[in-house]
Amino acid sequence: MVYIFLADGFEIIEALAPLDMMTRAGIEVKTVGVTGKIVTASCGVQVTSDITIDEFNFYDVEALMLPGGMPGTTNLEASSAVQEAIDNAVNIDVPVCAICAAPSVLGHKGLLVGREATCFPGFEEALEGANISDKYVVTDGNYITARGAGVCVDFGLEIVKKLKGEEVAESVRKQIQCP
Repeated sequence: MVYIFLADGFEIIEALAPLDMMTRAGIEVKTVGVTGKIVTASCGVQVTSDITIDEFNFYDVEALMLPGGMPGTTNLEASSAVQEAIDNAVNIDVPVCAICAAPSVLGHKGLLVGREATCFPGFEEALEGANISDKYVVTDGNYITARGAGVCVDFGLEIVKKLKGEEVAESVRKQIQCP
C-alpha cells in the first residue's frame, strides 16, 4: 500500500495526479489525513481522506508520498506521526517520495545528504547536503523527488516505475496520452 499524507494547505494536483497514476497501475493507495479526516487543499477544495493519521498502521507500507504546497508541507513536517512514518520507511528500505516543497522535509532530516534531489525553486537550501538536480523528477535510491505541480504526472509515473517497473509505467503513460 502506498500512503499519501495530506495536511491542510497541500497542493491538490500534487496529491491526486500521482494517486491516479498509481491506481491506473494497479497499486493500492490510501490518503492519510494528517490534520483531520477532511483536509483542505491550498486552493480551498476539501478532500476526504481514506483514513486519519490515528488510523495509519505501518504494517503494509510499500511507499510513502508527501505532496507539497504551503502550508501543507510545514504541517506535514510538524507532525510527529509523519516524522515517525518516514523514519520507519527509511529503516526498512521503503521508498519515500516528495514533490514541490515537501522534499524539504526529507532534507531537514538529513536523508538527502550525498543524494541527487530536486524541489520547487527556492527550497534548495532545505535539501541539506543534497546534490541539487535541474531535472524535474529525480530518483536516487529509495527517494523520489520532484519540482512541482507541473510535473506531478511524471512524478506519479516515476513512483509507478519504482514499484511496478518500466513496462507498467509506460503502459499507464500511453493510456493517458502523455508524451
